[in-house]
Amino acid sequence: MTKEINDLNLPDDVRYTEDHEWAKQEADGIKVGITDYAQDQLGDIVFVELPEAGDTFDKGEQFGTLESVKAVSEMFMPISGEVVSVNEALADTPELVNSEPYGGGWMIVFKPSDAGAIDALMDKAAYMDTLKGLE
Repeated sequence: MTKEINDLNLPDDVRYTEDHEWAKQEADGIKVGITDYAQDQLGDIVFVELPEAGDTFDKGEQFGTLESVKAVSEMFMPISGEVVSVNEALADTPELVNSEPYGGGWMIVFKPSDAGAIDALMDKAAYMDTLKGLE
C-alpha cells in the first residue's frame, strides 16, 4: 500500500534530489538518506549496502544499494564528497529506513567538496512538484 503524496513526511529542513535522496547540513558534514516517498515505494527494506568511511564519490555516482522485498535500488550521491561516517545500525536493523527515513534510517554523512552545493538541491516545494509529476 503506497501513501498519497499529501500523506508523505517531507521535512522542511532537508534538501531533496530527483533520485529521492535527502540531504541535511549538520555540524560534521551532510547527512544523507532516502525520502519517505522512496521507502514507501520500495516496501520493506531487508538489506542495506553502504560504502566505507573515507570513500569519495562524485555527484550522481552510486554510493550504495537498498534491497527490499520488491527490488534492489541504487542510492546516488546528491553532491560530490568524502564519506566521513556510515550508519552501522542498518546492518542489523535495515527496517529503520522504513520506520525512520529522516531519523535512525539515515545512510551516510559526508564532507562535500563544495560546501555551497547543497543549495542547488530541491527544497520541499520543488520536490513536491517533482512527485506530483510522477503521478
